[in-house]
Amino acid sequence: MTVQRSYWPTQEWQTADPASVGIDSGKFTVLEQMVKSQYRNINGMVVVRKGYIVFERYYNGYGPLDMHHVASVTKSIISALVGIALDAGYIKSIDQKVLDFFPEYVPVTNGIQKRSVTIKHLLTMTAPFPFTWKPGGAVQEPLDRLRRQKDWVMYTLDLLGQKGRPDVFQYCTAGTHLLSAIITRTTGQCAREFANERLFRPLGMREIPDPQMKSFRLEDVFGENITGWVADPQGNTTGGWGLTIKLWDMARFGYLYLNRGNWDGLRVISETWIDESLAQNSNEYGYLWWLRQAQGIFAYSALGSGGNMICCIPEKDLVVAIASKIVSKPHDTWFLFEKGIIPAIRD
Repeated sequence: MTVQRSYWPTQEWQTADPASVGIDSGKFTVLEQMVKSQYRNINGMVVVRKGYIVFERYYNGYGPLDMHHVASVTKSIISALVGIALDAGYIKSIDQKVLDFFPEYVPVTNGIQKRSVTIKHLLTMTAPFPFTWKPGGAVQEPLDRLRRQKDWVMYTLDLLGQKGRPDVFQYCTAGTHLLSAIITRTTGQCAREFANERLFRPLGMREIPDPQMKSFRLEDVFGENITGWVADPQGNTTGGWGLTIKLWDMARFGYLYLNRGNWDGLRVISETWIDESLAQNSNEYGYLWWLRQAQGIFAYSALGSGGNMICCIPEKDLVVAIASKIVSKPHDTWFLFEKGIIPAIRD
């Protein structure tokens, strides 16, 4: 169902008195206390109810104009770009075989299995890769090895099909880089350029500049030197991490999905793609979106290391964006929803 909106935050977000949109602001006291005591790596948080900002806080010296590296939140944006490319006819079907987009690649081993992998396998994290993933997020994926390669795409294609089998959930960041490369090969633009034109600009988001990668040291690819949107040595935008973005723009992206791909009368993403991306399944994972059904509430989230998050709860007309410093073993941000956000909603 499409909700009629009184305004769109293309130019700027509007704020509202929490009570006017069914929020008990007193409950946010608990939220503030939890952030300050248990989530000290959170740099900013925005809560949007019925299209209006009702809670906005910044910590650790950050402000509304600062950019944040949102880690794997990037994956959900790549998912949106695949949907846009599909809607525009650049990609014919998500059932297309991945190797069809890389005709120059000749498998040395596991050719049959590699050739069976589709775009949908990459979107749903069910492509076979030789990495260990366990529920709870334990991943043994040597991304540091990836950054040392001369050609990240060919390296990832070599890894594809080495272990496991298609259709079994296995979280893998390298696989999403293949999706970025497919966007480039089908549209003629890197994912950053395609996003600027087809996604960020229409929503009023800050357009992401070319990072002009001068080296691929750890701090340039994963650390403090990240700017813009990281690219590989061939100029492919990273598919699984590396995007820097403002907190307001994180909320805009979530708001686009909350409004089922519509933005002020402009169809940015088809409703069909939104529905397919967020369809409940046994893996609780859509097309690069995490799905959650808890306490009778359905939520879908773009999640990144350290607690970076864009969470949408349609039945509550709610978007929450959280930007965090990437730390090991962060507290589960869902507790903030259970204790400080959902209890504040009165209607």
